[in-house]
Amino acid sequence: MIILSKLHTRRLAVGALFCALVLAATLISVPTPVVGNANLGDGVLLLGAWTLGGPFGAAAVALGAMLADLIGGYAAYAPGTLLIKLSMALVAILLDRLLRSFKLPRGFCHLVAGLTAELVMILGYFLYEAFVLSFGPTVAAANIPFNAVQGVLALLVSVTVYPLVERLGLCKRL
Repeated sequence: MIILSKLHTRRLAVGALFCALVLAATLISVPTPVVGNANLGDGVLLLGAWTLGGPFGAAAVALGAMLADLIGGYAAYAPGTLLIKLSMALVAILLDRLLRSFKLPRGFCHLVAGLTAELVMILGYFLYEAFVLSFGPTVAAANIPFNAVQGVLALLVSVTVYPLVERLGLCKRL
């Protein structure tokens, strides 16, 4: 029998909350002209990754994104989304920690880490669509501008909202 401490219980609850928030933010989407949709799920994903940190935080937010694909009718994307979003979250967490170790301002660290994570998303979906889903490089490349817009919106949301999350003291309690 596993006995959870208050800290572990709180972390599990916040992980489930961010999983659900990523799911909801991803399902509220606008279809793109080529394939897929644009949404604010990545913004919530970055917030959750920075708030929870570590492999647990990355897994929680990636699971929310994958569930959105399954529920939203994009099941073919679900395996790719899980790997891409997990990679994004891990990059955002690790790069943020690395940059903060140099005593750089947190907002700058989040901006650089988030931008890098969004580049992982753009490249990941290009490769997944072109080669795994066999859309070919031309069709996959046509989605790059839409993924880039989604990435910019995610950066705006995450970098703007994170200081509010921090003020709530949620990060310190985890």
